[in-house]
Amino acid sequence: MKEYSKSFDKWNIKKKLINCETKNILPNKKQIWWLNVGVNVGVEEDGKKGDFERPVLVIKVFNRQCFLGIPMTSTEKIGKYYHKINFLGKDSYLILSQIKLFSIKRVSRKIYKIDRKEFDIIMNKLKKVIGFK
Repeated sequence: MKEYSKSFDKWNIKKKLINCETKNILPNKKQIWWLNVGVNVGVEEDGKKGDFERPVLVIKVFNRQCFLGIPMTSTEKIGKYYHKINFLGKDSYLILSQIKLFSIKRVSRKIYKIDRKEFDIIMNKLKKVIGFK
């Protein structure tokens, strides 16, 4: 496994700024957004570059403050905990095992919206991963 140093201090500065922001954005399910996911612990998926961003698929909006989402990666991942999708002409992989609650404050910009058929396939696969089917 590749060892690297995580930028916890840089992320902490960015996180403090994000926390103070007010957002009038309301993502909808089936949409993919760039989110400031930050620097995380262990194998949790980190954001990239200076804004610590990662694309996330919105699967359930709870209110104007938070939603449930699935982070994505462009690194090829195969297995029951991943789902391959193609958007904007590129293959990406949903990391189904890393479903989590996100604050609206993390939302940066909308990228794409997947169709209902693909969303239903993802949701059925997710239910199997978390043991609901």
